[in-house]
Amino acid sequence: MNIIASEKLNKIGGYAFDEVNKLVAKLKVDGINPIDFGVGDPTAPTPEFVKKAAKEALDVYGSAGYPSYIGQLAYREEIAKWMKKRFGITLDPDKEICATIGSKEAVFHLPEAFINEGDIVILPNPGYPPMKTGTIFAGGIPYFVSLREENNFLLDYKSIPEEVAEKAKIIWINYPNSPTGVCATRQYYEGLTAWAEKYNIIIAADEGCYIDIYFNEKPISILECGTEGIITFYSLSKRNNMTGYRVGWVAGDENIIEKFKKLKTNIDSGTPDFIQAGAIAALTDESHAEEMRKQYKEKRNIMLEAFKTAGWENPKSEATFYLWLKTPNGMDSVEFAKELLSKELAIVVTPGAWISDVDKDGFNPGNNFVRFALVPPLPDVKIAAEKIKKFYTKK
Repeated sequence: MNIIASEKLNKIGGYAFDEVNKLVAKLKVDGINPIDFGVGDPTAPTPEFVKKAAKEALDVYGSAGYPSYIGQLAYREEIAKWMKKRFGITLDPDKEICATIGSKEAVFHLPEAFINEGDIVILPNPGYPPMKTGTIFAGGIPYFVSLREENNFLLDYKSIPEEVAEKAKIIWINYPNSPTGVCATRQYYEGLTAWAEKYNIIIAADEGCYIDIYFNEKPISILECGTEGIITFYSLSKRNNMTGYRVGWVAGDENIIEKFKKLKTNIDSGTPDFIQAGAIAALTDESHAEEMRKQYKEKRNIMLEAFKTAGWENPKSEATFYLWLKTPNGMDSVEFAKELLSKELAIVVTPGAWISDVDKDGFNPGNNFVRFALVPPLPDVKIAAEKIKKFYTKK
């Protein structure tokens, strides 16, 4: 039987990390365990009080049937309380909030609700892969806008040609930004919302994954500028070390949320009730989020000091647990990642070229950057920093 993948599946390509994985495997064969800054998956445990709430809820919901497609009212009400406390935003739990199974499925599926074959979707570059793959599977055309250092890694919507803007249906943004670590200002959001309204483009803001991981000023939400024409995406994966729980929400314009709900009810059966109970507990406590910020800040400062000692240009690093490091001497990102995987260093990072696309100008904005995810335990971060300082001051 001849099994042929769809054209859409073929368009998204294969697994880009295979070459690095082979080098990692070789190190392990030689008895060396690399320190892995490559994958953005926190190694810290889920807070005990969150696990306790989920465990207790198992007895309550053990035979309760399918959960709500859009999330329990209690969960949506807790989200509304948290958004009010965090941003000063008043949201209707019934009309302007919908629970999601994390943010990945929501980001991937959103275009299905609004994109027709051939519609344009504007994407940040680098950007979260489901933004692109979701666009492709919905029959849309990705239009990449590279995040450039000279623009402080803000998506330059003013540079988008008129003919593109007129055909676009969605523009994706992601602040605090993965992988660059920068935040958007209120002035930027106000300008973007006015521009998007002019062209009748939905703003899809993937902002809630890292919005509570910051080092100085609190990042703001685009919803502080209004909700019309805007949908935001939130996840408890990084704020609460709950990546495996798969729980989050979308919030914003009730007309967009209404259509998202209609799509969602045809795709999944909702987040399990006992997980929503854990999420409610997570949202009622801020002390553990503050402790998490302190831990990431300590790791960040250790690595920034190592970069400085090595003579490298320090990343912006305003928020998120990523460091978007410019490669030394204009080195290719893949080659630099391989150098960091030498036996003397054994440090795994993500080459920027592998998480970026080539834009209309033939430019890949990740060619001269690598991404460090500050997820290894603190002792391993200290070891990696010392290795970098010793190796690169010796060269």
